[in-house]
Amino acid sequence: MVWGGTEEKPVPVKFTGMRRELGGMLLRGYLLLLPTIGLYRFWLTAWKRRFYWSHTEIAGDPLEYTGHAMQLLLGFLMALAVFVPLYGLFFYLSTLSSQAAIVGYGGVGVLLWFLTGYAIYRARDFRLSRTLWRGIRCDQGGSAWNYAFRRFFWSLLVIVTAGLAYPFMSANLWAYRYRNSWYGDRQFGFVGSWRQLARPFYLAYGIVVVIGAIGLGLAAPMGALDSPPNPAGFPPLLVAALLIGLVFLYYRSRELTEMFSSVRLGGAALTVKVRARGLVWQHALFGLGLVGSYILLAIGGVVVLGIVAGTAFAGGQFDLDIFMQHMQGSLITLLAIIFGYLLILAAFSLMVELFLGLGLWTLVARGATITGLNSLRTVRARDEDKALAGEGLADALNVGAY
Repeated sequence: MVWGGTEEKPVPVKFTGMRRELGGMLLRGYLLLLPTIGLYRFWLTAWKRRFYWSHTEIAGDPLEYTGHAMQLLLGFLMALAVFVPLYGLFFYLSTLSSQAAIVGYGGVGVLLWFLTGYAIYRARDFRLSRTLWRGIRCDQGGSAWNYAFRRFFWSLLVIVTAGLAYPFMSANLWAYRYRNSWYGDRQFGFVGSWRQLARPFYLAYGIVVVIGAIGLGLAAPMGALDSPPNPAGFPPLLVAALLIGLVFLYYRSRELTEMFSSVRLGGAALTVKVRARGLVWQHALFGLGLVGSYILLAIGGVVVLGIVAGTAFAGGQFDLDIFMQHMQGSLITLLAIIFGYLLILAAFSLMVELFLGLGLWTLVARGATITGLNSLRTVRARDEDKALAGEGLADALNVGAY
């Protein structure tokens, strides 16, 4: 790329966000979820995205997120129009015979899988339409229904081929998303193909098959597959699962690298390098953080249990009947159980966001460089797509991103 007679150097993408800053934001948000009956999560999502966007800089200019919590709330309320009838259908199916219920639940599951593709695309549409760089807004064109049908039928082919068709599916969906994306009046392009994914995918596929076969071959004689299973046979299965996880992260790093590096925007080209060891490290931190948080919660639970059980000690001996009466009739115990359950969910969500969500964003952003940025000087802004009202269906199906 030449501009003004000099060759343009690649511009690195910078991410300046800190884990402690995001952690403080999430903790404050979780504390407000209970008194607001969960409604504060829409405000938390908006603040979280502003954190990611504002700390991501390209050529010294940060991204900007202009979405509002009320838009997310409105989208969620609109999604209820879909889910209320589905809940009624679930209740009706529960009154039928077991065979009819199984068939009905299967049909509803297929419908939800199809709607998931639609929700993913609409959620991406909403996020892009609220994303600006240098005052120019991004946008998502194309059809969410088209994407949903593509994803649905590709997934059927992947199932029929025992996963062998996945590189074709992945490349096709990446291409549809980016070829229908816009930055101002400039349309994105995508030059990737399934061939870039074939070698790493089929290599990983073969390794997984070999590891799985060896793991089962070692575990079966040790009784892991018996009924009831023998715990002595579990170690080979656990080791195999760990190795398969490492192979999956290897392939994931290759897919992200190849597909992101195939994105174009006029004369601008994106290059991304995501290393497998970076993904492994983020998952290891997630595991350690999750175990540590659950240990702290367990200690707190023991303390609460000790307070409740204190009156069950009479004459230095523990009275089980008195203890069970307190456990069954104490309002404090009931509240402690509910609060403990919510804490477990919150701890899991916090660790996922701090180590997997933030970790992936950091790896992609810090591994990215862009060439040809000067070609974007002639891009003109377009008006905001105000017809979109949040991403409620994606939120309800738990397929939103960031």
